[in-house]
Amino acid sequence: MASDSRPLSPHLQVYKMPMAGLMSITHRATGVFLSLGTIALACFFISAAAGPEAFASAQSCWNSWIGKLLMLGWAVSLYYHLGNGIRHLIWDAGYGMEIDQVNRSGIFNLVFTAVATVITVIAALV
Repeated sequence: MASDSRPLSPHLQVYKMPMAGLMSITHRATGVFLSLGTIALACFFISAAAGPEAFASAQSCWNSWIGKLLMLGWAVSLYYHLGNGIRHLIWDAGYGMEIDQVNRSGIFNLVFTAVATVITVIAALV
C-alpha cells in the first residue's frame, strides 16, 4: 500500500498555473466586477433622476477615495475584459492557438489594459 506521507501530484508548492489559466480566471472575475459596476452606474443614473439631493449624495460617494478606487477598478476590468474578449474572438476564428501565441496575446492584453487605463485616468483628470 502507498505511503500517506507523499504529496499529491501536482503539489501546490511546485505547480505553476499556466498564463492561459490565470487569464481565464481573471476574465471571469472582471466580468463579475463589471456587472456590479453596471448596477452601481444604474443607481447613479437613478439618483440623478430622483432629484438634486439624491444626486448630491451619490456624487459624494463617487468622489470619495473609495469611490474613485472602485471606478479605477471598473476601468481596469472594462479594458481587460474587452481585450480578452477580442482575443477570444480571434481564437474562435481559428487563429493564435499555439501556446507561444496564446502567451504573447496575453501579454499584449495586459499591456493594452495598462495603457488604456492610464489614458482614461489622464483624460479624467484633465
